[in-house]
Amino acid sequence: MGRDKALLELDGAPMIVRTARLVESVAGMATVVGAPEKYAPLGLRAIRDDWPGAGPLGGIATALRATEQAWNLVVACDLPYLTREWLEFLVAHAQKSSADAVAPMNEGGAEPLCAMYAKSSEAAIWLALDRGVRKVKAGLTFLNVEYVEPREWKRFDSEGLLLKNMNSPADYEEARARVVRKGKEGVGTTDERR
Repeated sequence: MGRDKALLELDGAPMIVRTARLVESVAGMATVVGAPEKYAPLGLRAIRDDWPGAGPLGGIATALRATEQAWNLVVACDLPYLTREWLEFLVAHAQKSSADAVAPMNEGGAEPLCAMYAKSSEAAIWLALDRGVRKVKAGLTFLNVEYVEPREWKRFDSEGLLLKNMNSPADYEEARARVVRKGKEGVGTTDERR
């Protein structure tokens, strides 16, 4: 991307703020894993990563260490098409599950950065990190994961974009254009706030 995705603006707000507000509308207070001095000025609660350099799996382990909640919604900040309806479904699905994690399955495999993680999965994720695992999908092999199949989550995704992340400037420009277009159509954006 060439710049910090978390701070890219979409619909007048940095992606990290937009994502945190969406998470809060579904699951209560959002916590960002990252430098507090970077995110506090944006009005976000942030905690320092226990596993700097270990990527998102280290961030998940940090989040689970810091939480007291039985289930935790983990969302990457570069998913501009998420909706409150989808996240509400995911949260409700997890609360009925006996798995360690609940994640959507896509044609390319699991989508572990828009998933629910049980607090009880913390030890297994730390074990994976201790063994040198850094990829989140590889970390899932240490857990009992219940997958939400495409036929279940695609009803929340009429355009096929729900789990598409921004990996390039072209992806960012596409997301900006779609948000502007939706705003002009009067449909609103995915930044639904209560």
